Amino acid sequence: MESVLTTRGLSKTYGSCHALRNLSMEVPKGAIYGLVGRNGAGKTTLIRLLCGLQTPTAGSYTLYGVDHTDKAIHTVRQRMGAVVESPAIYQDLSAINNLKMQAQVLGLPSQEDLPHLLGLVGLEDTGKKKVRHFSLGMRQRLGIAMALVGSPDFLVLDEPVNGLDPQGIVEMRELLLRLNREKQITILLSSHILDELARLATHYGFMDRGRMVQQITASQVEAACRKCTHVEVSDVAILARVLDGMGLDYTILSSHSADIYAHPHVTELVQALADAGCQVSSMHQHDESLESYYMSLVGGDARG
Repeated sequence: MESVLTTRGLSKTYGSCHALRNLSMEVPKGAIYGLVGRNGAGKTTLIRLLCGLQTPTAGSYTLYGVDHTDKAIHTVRQRMGAVVESPAIYQDLSAINNLKMQAQVLGLPSQEDLPHLLGLVGLEDTGKKKVRHFSLGMRQRLGIAMALVGSPDFLVLDEPVNGLDPQGIVEMRELLLRLNREKQITILLSSHILDELARLATHYGFMDRGRMVQQITASQVEAACRKCTHVEVSDVAILARVLDGMGLDYTILSSHSADIYAHPHVTELVQALADAGCQVSSMHQHDESLESYYMSLVGGDARG
């Protein structure tokens, strides 16, 4: 699979502080890649390196196969749009004039597509209204519109839903999904709101203390977090035979416990086990979230 971004042993230090430690990752073309990590995990530092705002202390990264030390990286980076930490917008200008300023900065001669960008992010009716009078959600969407000036096919977003109300979060989600599915834009984003990230991401990178702990696809996470019935029994071998006979999918966890990935008829299952000489000591539903999955990898508080 073609990769938009690849990092190899990427490190960044500030004096004695190690913000990134030997980090390697790949973002496949067409993915929505979610960066997950608590505060200080290195997510924003990584994004700043990719945007060329800082240089790595060690290691390397490539964008569309071009190494970051190659002079051509400046040309390749034009295929990338980014919103880092907070949108850089002019408060006393209207939305359309902000886009015109961004087009001038990028040296784009044509500005015909700018009204379309405003429509894409739901700001087509803002007219001459100054950005200082925009809601937080409107400013966030304008920031994305500015990142889309120049028609990039790789979008990098640092906490795009941070501080938004529930309606704003839904609108941002729908916008990002539309950009990915209809415009085929690859998206790399970090987010504190892991339940929301789970509605978006096709791939994840779990970071902790500057390191990449695990890269995994959304389908793999879903399989790991799928709903199950956890049972504690006196004899797991008998349990396995009974479950096989009932055609139920399961995972043996220990000599006395297992997870059943289905909705078994409780009375029928307990009776079948009793008839086979196996006693059930406990049974309960279990549904792991993305947040609990991350916590199981690194421990502690997953928010960050």
